[in-house]
Amino acid sequence: MPSNLNAGGVGQIFQMLRDGVPRTRAELAKSSGLARSTVATRVDELMRLGLITPVADATSTGGRPPSQFALNPAAKVVVAADIGASHTTVAITDLAGTILAQRAERIAVALGPEPVLSWMVDVATELIAEAGLTRDQVAAVGVGVPGPVAHSTGRPAKPPIMPGWDDFDVPGWVQQHLEVPVLVDNDVNISALGERAAVWAHTDHFIFVKVATGIGAGIISDGRLLRGAQGIAGDLGHVRVPRGADVPCHCGNTGCLEAIASGPAIARSLTAQGIEAAGGDDVVDLVTGGSLEAIQAVRQAGRDLGEVLMASVSLLNPSVIAIGGSMARVGEHLIAGVREVVYTRSMPLATEHLVIVQSGAAGEAAVRGASMLAIEHALSPEILPQSFGFTR
Repeated sequence: MPSNLNAGGVGQIFQMLRDGVPRTRAELAKSSGLARSTVATRVDELMRLGLITPVADATSTGGRPPSQFALNPAAKVVVAADIGASHTTVAITDLAGTILAQRAERIAVALGPEPVLSWMVDVATELIAEAGLTRDQVAAVGVGVPGPVAHSTGRPAKPPIMPGWDDFDVPGWVQQHLEVPVLVDNDVNISALGERAAVWAHTDHFIFVKVATGIGAGIISDGRLLRGAQGIAGDLGHVRVPRGADVPCHCGNTGCLEAIASGPAIARSLTAQGIEAAGGDDVVDLVTGGSLEAIQAVRQAGRDLGEVLMASVSLLNPSVIAIGGSMARVGEHLIAGVREVVYTRSMPLATEHLVIVQSGAAGEAAVRGASMLAIEHALSPEILPQSFGFTR
């Protein structure tokens, strides 16, 4: 018999339990305003569908301990993919975002959409099998790409480092192979979602900054991800920095932050000083090896980043700025430069409780965020019936 999760309070009860916090029938009745008998019926229905599960009993105040219920993370899984400029990571996670299987390889996004996405789909299929799952257990796919995305369509929009990807129908292509909803967003946006879910779940004003081959930010304000009118909110890398002067950027302008403070830019600066560095990885190795010149270059890159973030602090008033991306591996040297400028030159009220830290989720921020993107879609009230194969 078909179920309707939007009728009679079933959907309401499920959305209350999605946070994973166990609740009794009495607590659900009190919070929802529904009669206890109605709540009991809805809980039984959600149990039958596998969407929720009993957990350890609550403390008894006399008599039999009341049963508690929470989201069943194993009800479905999602595929999460982080497509970077030079690396791609694919993971399978449960509905709580726990990674069940994962694989990463050096795959250049410049190869084009079909070769990269074919590899992604093949790996996802293999990981599903390795985890002992079947494809019909997959509820959705979340994908992050290293460029602007038109969120309404999931198509990359004139991405500067993704040749051949402009306006490519990523969701449509992937859906032909995995046959579930496919969500696509900028890699920095999904990193912000992943970092927040992993470390700052109760922080509503948050900026995640990725410093790698490029530089960008994911912005969360009032608990919501800000994408902007064209999907390029947080594109810090192409803000002009005074020290950049006439340094050319691949975007066609000069003086962009990315042209002087990204991993490749720092490497070029060191090479010009006679210190061999082919890219960001070499910069990290030099810093961890104690190279004074590399440490100074990274600290200056942090100051340049701080110049741009200083305006963001005044404009958005975040309580946390997390620095991630491959260049965050240099540790406190980069962050020290950011703090030096932001704390010195921002208004005291804006920085009184501001925390500037290294990413806690580190290399998993983006793939975790891609997972959250898929989970939020699959478990939304509008999509949930489709995710679980029953009618509205």
